Amino acid sequence: MDFLGPLLMFLEASKYPLLFIGCYVEGTVVMMGTGILWQQGFVDFWPAFITLFLADFLSDLMWYFIGYHGARRSMNKWGHHVGLTTENIRRVEQRFHDHHTWILLVSKLTMGFGLAVVTLTTAGMLRIPLYRYALINGLGALVWVSGMMLVGYYFGNVLAHVPREFQIGFALAVLALAFYGLQQLSKKLASSDW
Repeated sequence: MDFLGPLLMFLEASKYPLLFIGCYVEGTVVMMGTGILWQQGFVDFWPAFITLFLADFLSDLMWYFIGYHGARRSMNKWGHHVGLTTENIRRVEQRFHDHHTWILLVSKLTMGFGLAVVTLTTAGMLRIPLYRYALINGLGALVWVSGMMLVGYYFGNVLAHVPREFQIGFALAVLALAFYGLQQLSKKLASSDW
C-alpha cells in the first residue's frame, strides 16, 4: 500500500499549521528549519514568517498569562522550599520593574540565557503592563524570527552541496547541534557571575 503519496500531500497542504505548532513548542529550531525550507523552495517567505512570528508571540503571551494568574500564589506557597524569602522577592520585583524593558528585550534576543520562561512568567507575575510586554516581545520576535530564518536560509546554501540522499540527515544533525550549542551557551551565560 502506497502511503507516501498521501502523506506528502498532507504535509504540503498542512505545512503552515505544522510550522505554527512546531514553533509554538520549540521556536528556534523550527525557525532555522523553516529558513532551510524557504531556501529550498518548499515554503514562501511571508506566510512562513507570519506563521512563525505569531507562534512565537502567542507562546510568549501564554507564559505572561501563566505568570499573571498563577505565579504569585505558587511562589507564596512553595517559595520557601527554594530559598525565596519575602525580601528576595521584593528585590527582584524592584529590579525587574526598574529595568523590565531591557530585561525582556535581552531575554528575547538571547533565548533568555536559559531563563526565558522564567523571565516571561515573572513579567506577568509582576503585572508589567500587557501593552508594553506585547510591544517589547513583538519587536524582539521580529528580529529573532528574521535572524533565525536567515541562518537557516544561508545554511540551505551549504545543504545544496551535500549529496541529495544525505541532505535530510545532515540538516537534522546540524539543527540538533545548533540547538544544543545554543542551550549550552545559554546555560553558561546564565550561570556566570555578572
